[in-house]
Amino acid sequence: MVDIDEELVRRLVAAQFPQWAHLPVTAVRRQGWDNRTFRLGDDLVVRLPSAEGYVPSVAKEDRCLPELARHLPLPVPGPVAVGAPGAGYPYPWSVRRWLPGDTLETAAGVDRAAVARDLGAFLTALRRAPTAGGPAAGRHSFFRGCHPSAYGDDVEHALHVLGAQVDTAACQDVWARALTSAWAGPPVWFHGDVAAGNLLVAGGRLSAVIDFGTCGVGDPACDLVPAWTWCVGPERKLFREAVGLPDDAWRRARGWALWKALITLAGAGGRDEEQSRIVEAILADPVVD
Repeated sequence: MVDIDEELVRRLVAAQFPQWAHLPVTAVRRQGWDNRTFRLGDDLVVRLPSAEGYVPSVAKEDRCLPELARHLPLPVPGPVAVGAPGAGYPYPWSVRRWLPGDTLETAAGVDRAAVARDLGAFLTALRRAPTAGGPAAGRHSFFRGCHPSAYGDDVEHALHVLGAQVDTAACQDVWARALTSAWAGPPVWFHGDVAAGNLLVAGGRLSAVIDFGTCGVGDPACDLVPAWTWCVGPERKLFREAVGLPDDAWRRARGWALWKALITLAGAGGRDEEQSRIVEAILADPVVD
């Protein structure tokens, strides 16, 4: 990991974009893992990959987001400029338009039913966007958009580590069901990381979707994991109805959700209440029969 702080961002901006050197730089309160994010004045945001593996997303987003934005019902980050390595920072970095709103994980007064429908409608529109020139799912998307079997070894290892801390037989059954089908249609756009921290809310409704670093073209099942990671009870039905994908996609989605929850829980030695809750939700509610 590279040590990235406000002073580094000030130096980079001053050296490469002097027209913005007078603007204040402020780290956003909740940082992601792939990138470090800083406000630049009121209207811009600077994003810097935290490690070499996340560097390809800079050029990918700059190329894909302007075209995708034309087909989506909500704002997505608009590229403004691309910075070069400098000031001891070894990777390219980006300047984007700041999108107002609170992340779904921190927002107050959320209309949860409306957000479930809004998100489903957004993902439907994303799937329908033209795919010409879109990057095929693979290593750049950390295999989101591929078949969940890409992470079979991870699931097996996590279950071994967790042992009796989870219902191993039930998890194995969910995983086996996830592997019984594959996306049969033409490849479509997927976001790849539909987490609460990448969804912005304003006025109680979904207002923007950010961080397309793992986006690509392939199987959209990986984008359905909010059914278990965020939705509760009847919200899952609303989300499913708005998304409009067949049962087999939801079985693969359940596998994707289980994979991420298990590896995160195993990495925490089984001591992560939120991930334990997600595993329980995955096992209790398949969303499909």
